[in-house]
Amino acid sequence: MHFIYDAISVLESSKYFLIFMGSYFEGTVVMISSGLLWHLGKVAFWPMYLALIAGDFLSDVSWYFLGYFGARPFVNRWGHLVGASPDIVARVERRFKMHETPILILSKLTMGFGLMIATLITAGMLRVSLWKFTTINLFGGFIWILFLILIGYFFGNVLSYIPQQFQIASAILAVIAVFFGAQYLSKSLSKSDW
Repeated sequence: MHFIYDAISVLESSKYFLIFMGSYFEGTVVMISSGLLWHLGKVAFWPMYLALIAGDFLSDVSWYFLGYFGARPFVNRWGHLVGASPDIVARVERRFKMHETPILILSKLTMGFGLMIATLITAGMLRVSLWKFTTINLFGGFIWILFLILIGYFFGNVLSYIPQQFQIASAILAVIAVFFGAQYLSKSLSKSDW
């Protein structure tokens, strides 16, 4: 029993670091869940918000540098195995360069609808200016993350109408539904010819 209290104490003391790590690796679900935790009074707004922004921003920059240093050699050597023929890569490059800024802005403000990672890697591969990339991603992150936090926060209001014994299960089901909804949307959009 003492172990459980120690574990809870460690989680409580490192909650903002865990939010940062969750934002770095997952993003959307952690941002919505953080809004719910804020509503329940488990976290303070500013440390939570800054941890989410830092994790999301560092994740974006990591994908950019993966594209910058590794995408071109990978595509040249293994692209045919993942459907990235030279013709497809050239077409993506042309479209991306023609609409670079709008693509980066829309991708950030919509979390890419499942194409975010591909957009970030492509931006790195095409050597988009790091200054431009980080500026768009940082400012877009402030807006999008606040939006997701507010979804979680206001979902907390809905929870107050649910009987207390079902609130935790309802919150978990809502987070799962958002996750799988985003995955479905991601797959649908990735199959379309953008």
